Amino acid sequence: MFLHRRTPQLPTPEEALRGRTTPEFTVPSRHTVLGNALLGPYPEGLEVADFAMGCFWGAERTFWRQDGVWTTLVGYQGGYTENPAYEEVCSGLTGHTEAVRVVFDPRTVTYAQLLKLFWESHDPTQGFRQGNDVGTQYRSAVYTHSPEQAAAAAASRETYQKALSGSGHGVISTEILPADGRQFWPAEPAHQQYLDKNPAGYCGIGGTGVSCPAGVAPAARG
Repeated sequence: MFLHRRTPQLPTPEEALRGRTTPEFTVPSRHTVLGNALLGPYPEGLEVADFAMGCFWGAERTFWRQDGVWTTLVGYQGGYTENPAYEEVCSGLTGHTEAVRVVFDPRTVTYAQLLKLFWESHDPTQGFRQGNDVGTQYRSAVYTHSPEQAAAAAASRETYQKALSGSGHGVISTEILPADGRQFWPAEPAHQQYLDKNPAGYCGIGGTGVSCPAGVAPAARG
């Protein structure tokens, strides 16, 4: 059994669990909703975006419903432990956050539109929690795959902060960091498309109700 910290606090690299050199499971080959491959290499012309916004079950469903999204998968990112297990991430001793990898067609949905969806679908001011979910693994984050993504994410954070402040909300705690060096480790098969397999399952995702002025959200799938 893992010891949970009373107050959420990220571990240092020295404190983090060691992990393992190989995963203990095989990631499913296909998305249960979209039907496309979960793991790359992806078709030419598609782009990758990584977001963390609380429990990844609801976060993943938020993105797979959007037109232009080719596939999604959940995993652990931003930490130190190699090939982490869910229980280890929940212990707070790996440094990871629950993340969603979004593979999208920029000809149909832009990165700016995905950022708008990201900001509006959770409360980015809550630090190491999201709603009733408390822990470092629930922190808000954007891990970028290009200088263009980094610039767009930073600009949208600034814009959304103005909107939040004008509505009486606090300071955004979302970390924006390059994905390079912060490896995305796919989560266990049971977590992939969890809310498709368990339609009545828990979803802790909920926004502030404040619209993000940047971009225009794409139409949602049914």
